[in-house]
Amino acid sequence: MKTLNVLTLILVLLCINASTEWPTHTVCKEENLEIYYKSCDPQQDFAFSIDHCSDVTTHTFDIRAAMILRQSIKELHVKIDLIINGKTVLRYSETLCGPGLSKLIFCGKKKGEHIYYEGPVTLGIKEIPQGDYTIAARLTNEDQVTVACADFTVKNYLDY
Repeated sequence: MKTLNVLTLILVLLCINASTEWPTHTVCKEENLEIYYKSCDPQQDFAFSIDHCSDVTTHTFDIRAAMILRQSIKELHVKIDLIINGKTVLRYSETLCGPGLSKLIFCGKKKGEHIYYEGPVTLGIKEIPQGDYTIAARLTNEDQVTVACADFTVKNYLDY
């Protein structure tokens, strides 16, 4: 009996490790707005949440995000693509951390340190576009190594 239990446990662990993708996480799901994300970094998932889905349609809303760094952050660059029907329709990039530039509280963090942010985020847009689309976000460090990466799926049926 113990041998069967051990073999079952080994089989379960092997099946878990055989998975090549992270699960899709639900950020929020309300009547007219759904947001999901999946880490596109094959080595690391992360935690992300929004207090209230309806707050996303306002100018500023509160989030929580957490992860353990696999790479140090001397410099941090973000690249965001808006993808509709498989085509990139908008591309945005910005340096968030660098020499003399620290837009985030975790600039300068080292590999292995825990990052946790809880607080307001301002998108800088008046409204979230209506429809179904993907937002691909990638954070890289000074060596162009991925710090975090996610694909967000947004389904917005709100009528503004």
